[in-house]
Amino acid sequence: MKRRDFINWAGLGGIASSLPIAIAACSSQTTPVSKDWQTVGTSAELDKTGQLLAKNSPAGPLLLVGTSKAANLTAVNPTCTHAGCTVTWKAETKKFVCPCHDSEFGIDGKVQKGPATEALKTYAVKIEGNSVLVKPS
Repeated sequence: MKRRDFINWAGLGGIASSLPIAIAACSSQTTPVSKDWQTVGTSAELDKTGQLLAKNSPAGPLLLVGTSKAANLTAVNPTCTHAGCTVTWKAETKKFVCPCHDSEFGIDGKVQKGPATEALKTYAVKIEGNSVLVKPS
């Protein structure tokens, strides 16, 4: 075998054996370093309206408010603790409001107006790259 043929053969073999690794590296999605944090959406989705409703997230139903540039993001379980309706975020009053019986909750999830008596469940939230992550408790 000629030296040139051997070098071509060895080089082609090295490229072929590295191909699966290169494909995996290019196609993998950004995942959180910690297993505790769950990806629930993208910062682009959040920035579009200032809120993100993820009904079927890995952490359960979530409503996130804020923007990717805000220091404080809020994530709550949007299920009203009174009757189980899905609360909505009212940015002008900075409250979560239940459309069924008008219960109101503060940005911290605490009840501000009944008939609800229990606070909304809250979650830690952060942004890594373009992913919005929550930490279920």
